[in-house]
Amino acid sequence: MLTRTLSTSLISLGFLAAAGCGQEHADTAADAVPEAGAGEVNVYSARHYDADLAIFEAFTEETGINVNLIEAGGDALIERLASEGEASPADLFITADAGILWRADNRGVLAATDDDALEERVPEQFRHPEGKWFGLAKRARIIIYNKEAGLPEGLDTYEDLADPAYSGMICIRSSSNIYNQSLLASIIAHRGEEAAEAWAGGVVTNFARKPQGNDTSQIEAVAAGLCRIGVVNSYYVARFVDDEIGGQIGVLFPNQEGADLDGRGAHVNISGAGVAAHAPNPDNARALLAYLLRDETQSVFAESNNEYPVVDGVETSGPAASFGAFKADALAVSEFGENQRLAVEIFDRVEWP
Repeated sequence: MLTRTLSTSLISLGFLAAAGCGQEHADTAADAVPEAGAGEVNVYSARHYDADLAIFEAFTEETGINVNLIEAGGDALIERLASEGEASPADLFITADAGILWRADNRGVLAATDDDALEERVPEQFRHPEGKWFGLAKRARIIIYNKEAGLPEGLDTYEDLADPAYSGMICIRSSSNIYNQSLLASIIAHRGEEAAEAWAGGVVTNFARKPQGNDTSQIEAVAAGLCRIGVVNSYYVARFVDDEIGGQIGVLFPNQEGADLDGRGAHVNISGAGVAAHAPNPDNARALLAYLLRDETQSVFAESNNEYPVVDGVETSGPAASFGAFKADALAVSEFGENQRLAVEIFDRVEWP
């Protein structure tokens, strides 16, 4: 894991807001642990973007609170928090996907936060019922298609992906991927276990190839015509808006309102954060959370990964804005975690690799 103490050498928040930078960093390992103390906040983050670093720097400049940062994957950070226990220096845990936040809560590494101001900023759908985590940005899991081949006739919803008419057309990630687990968890919530299993089995039958790679791999495969349709997160597609590949794929937000459609809206998920259970600086952690939920910070934080702001009224900027408005599923994202175990069991039963 990479431990950073932020300094004024970082690029400015104002420049990032104008340029919309969001370069990823590679995860690295280190044994160093930030020391806890007054005037600092220790962040364990599964997000690795330059824009986040600039936001932390601006927070430090305004508040005088130094940000000490450790970066790694969400599950790895949960394991670190659990193993450190009461000795953990972590104040704030940041990750992508409500399913990962649920895992963190399930391991007992997050603290309940009673903060009316935070609750007012984050819609109920995107926060834990007891304040153990709060959404910071959101994304949709969407259907893409090869433009040259065209959108297959009759494809409007997630449920349609199981239709035998689309046999041999679908590219999608493996069942071990948390994004797919959360999508299936949402279908369980809406349709029930039996219907969800029938859907998953139908999708397996329609695979164009065995699941492989990340969402970028699915986009590239659809663009190349290896499969006609794919299922990916919206922010991955936004990265290709000005690229040749972007011109070869079309975007469908499923389950929108219309005749003969289930108009519940497209499945949405979040990046989010929670105060660590043994935070030595909980007030500073809450202060940073509040800063991340300001209107001006929301724009930069979301755009850095081509996501959508979670706070109502903050406009979407950057490539994601080019997709236009869509109806989002109003299901509470906390249900993704609650149905996660069942989703994994269903994937196993239908032999989704």
